Amino acid sequence: MKHNESQIQRQCVTWFRLQYADIALLLFAVPNGGARNRLEAAIMNGEGVTAGVADLLLLHANSEHHGLCIEMKTPKGKQTDSQKRFQRKVEAFGYRYEVIHSLDEFMILIRDYLSKVVKS
Repeated sequence: MKHNESQIQRQCVTWFRLQYADIALLLFAVPNGGARNRLEAAIMNGEGVTAGVADLLLLHANSEHHGLCIEMKTPKGKQTDSQKRFQRKVEAFGYRYEVIHSLDEFMILIRDYLSKVVKS
């Protein structure tokens, strides 16, 4: 993930943790990107690192989806082919997937998603 995407993601995670402290641990990053040497890359590949996996996962079901996968992009950023494949797969299995370009988009998405949580 590029540094600009990282800044957007950090803003989103900070906001989420402040707004939803009771479920803050259910939103987490998947550190798939970044420069690594060959040995480290091989180890991580063996541990299950998979190209295209979304940047953030929210393991909290709502009335429509099992969970939420969020791909962070700059305002002009585009998904890679592996990210599109991951999106198709998770959507086929009942997860919501969204590409987010700003903190404002993230806040709207989270509020909408969590508004559909079934209260027990």
